[in-house]
Amino acid sequence: MKREWPTKEIPQKHFKMIGHKAAFLRYPLARKWLGLILDHLLLLFSWTVAYIFLRNLLFIPLPYAILFLMSIWISHSFVSLLTDTCATIYRYTGIKEMIKVMGGFTLSIGVAAVLSAVFATGASFQFILLVYLLSLLATGGKFAFFKALSEMDFLAKKQPFTAKKIRTLVVGAGDGGSLFIKNSQQHLPELQLMGIVDDDSRKHHMRVFGVPILGGTKDIPALVAAQGIEQITIAIPSLAPENLERILDLCNKSQAKVNLMPSIEEVMSGKLSVQRFRDIDVVDLLGRDEVTLDTEQLAKELSGKTLLVSGAGGSIGSEICRILSSFSPRQLILLGHGENSIYQIHRELNKRYNGQIELIPVIADIKDRDRMFEIMSLYQPSIVYHAAAHKHVPMMEMNTAEAIKNNVYGTKNIAEAAKEAEVGSFIMVSTDKAVNPPNVMGATKRLAEMIVTSLNEPGSTNFAAVRFGNVLGSRGSVVPLFKEQIQAGGPVTVTDFRMTRYFMTIPEASRLVIQAGVLARKGEIFVLDMGQPVKIVDLARKMVQISGYSESEIKVIETGIRPGEKLYEELLIASENTGEKVFDKIFVGKAVQKPLEEIMSFLGTLTGEDEKKIRNQLITYARLHQQQEPEEQRLQIQPPERAVAMGKEQMA
Repeated sequence: MKREWPTKEIPQKHFKMIGHKAAFLRYPLARKWLGLILDHLLLLFSWTVAYIFLRNLLFIPLPYAILFLMSIWISHSFVSLLTDTCATIYRYTGIKEMIKVMGGFTLSIGVAAVLSAVFATGASFQFILLVYLLSLLATGGKFAFFKALSEMDFLAKKQPFTAKKIRTLVVGAGDGGSLFIKNSQQHLPELQLMGIVDDDSRKHHMRVFGVPILGGTKDIPALVAAQGIEQITIAIPSLAPENLERILDLCNKSQAKVNLMPSIEEVMSGKLSVQRFRDIDVVDLLGRDEVTLDTEQLAKELSGKTLLVSGAGGSIGSEICRILSSFSPRQLILLGHGENSIYQIHRELNKRYNGQIELIPVIADIKDRDRMFEIMSLYQPSIVYHAAAHKHVPMMEMNTAEAIKNNVYGTKNIAEAAKEAEVGSFIMVSTDKAVNPPNVMGATKRLAEMIVTSLNEPGSTNFAAVRFGNVLGSRGSVVPLFKEQIQAGGPVTVTDFRMTRYFMTIPEASRLVIQAGVLARKGEIFVLDMGQPVKIVDLARKMVQISGYSESEIKVIETGIRPGEKLYEELLIASENTGEKVFDKIFVGKAVQKPLEEIMSFLGTLTGEDEKKIRNQLITYARLHQQQEPEEQRLQIQPPERAVAMGKEQMA
């Protein structure tokens, strides 16, 4: 690559050299040449000391010695400029950089020894060895000197912290703990690190960056009391959920605030820096594994394309937009009905990808059929991710007509518009509530699935649906409600202590939706591996625990099942289950195909009926058209708790 000299000053901080500001050091090339000159001076120093020390002990011809020095300078210049070892920032120098630099010196002196031996007589192995050892010693001294100088300069600029410091105990003396402690000492003067606890007894009574390791995690309550600890920071990024829960139980025996060091993913994405804390989330206790995407395949399918996301301002829709943006599409259409949520995600992405992606916010209602056709015709997207829907179960029970208009007719509008515009793939975000739905929301999503999969025809748009369970942290999940109840002092309400749900995090669900999208080949219902179902009452108790309370302080109470709720959720019924795994955590189900005309004919029969009758007919139709096995057989194959729940549903 051609290197160009800067045409104007690069705005950087002035470098101090013995109290003076060297203006030319603002140029990167000038700093490199200065580093090279400094290395040559160190080599000259090593050569001079070696020559003076050995000249009375050995016969070293001066012409040979001078040729050896010239050869070192020339070879070192080539090696340094090729490997950029003369452009090191000393404050951030580690062992790897030092090994690289010393390797460069070794290569340079080795080449110089060969050249000088070929072109001059009187070569001395002792002289070469002494020059080499002295140059390594001088290089190490150079790194130590400049690193100390930069640290002193940093400390001199740091503002003194005069307020009361927070007495902090760190959990974990491994890589995460040492990284956190180092950064805290540099950037968080408000912390007073009192000690560390770690369950590796071999580390006890040792120190990490001057902070003593006082014992194991079992000693936390005693140490908090003895040391007056006000804050406990867990700095073990790889901590298993069961161990985190055990440590939280110990921490909750004290009055100290508990928080976590941020994960590597949060640091890399810019959400948090290493020295900043984050509160413990219920996700940490559920132990959801991180999803690894096939980035090569996704980049091939998404890069340079026009993509459209409906419901782009929602929890899932906005996260899908964030992930899609990382694959450099040409255009990203942010479609949504709520102007504020679309404004927020547009502003966020525009700030991060300004000029790299054309971000187009579109305010539109999927119920407006003409508008959907107009948008598809105008932008001609390659892939559509349909995440717009009404998802709140009790609200849809009381607003059946609106649920049908939005979830069924709205999906039909945007899907048919995509087909007419010859969109490559259309991926509908569905829900486990569409399986044997006992409620309006699930029934409308099941009908939407049937409509989407019925539109598949050879040579046209690939239509598919992705079905998954509850998403932790989404606007409609129980987590925000539980947080609100805990902040209000309780009680935390659970409708039935036997109730279970599948849970997944927002990033996890969004990544798998995108991955499933590139696997779509026509008419599939993709099902995400939700792991094991979680009891809602256990989730509530964990949230009370991570908030620093006991169940005696904030009670968890049972209030009774609301209209439309199920005791448990299913992801597939027997007739849909193929057992085929197409990607990690993604299974493909067999969609029950129904002609679009038949579905629309049924919807036409609902016109003019009262809301109760519409609701009953809608749910009956959705349940019957999944070709499920007889109810008696289903009761026999379910686990006892599920069988009881289904029996109660039948009696109701």
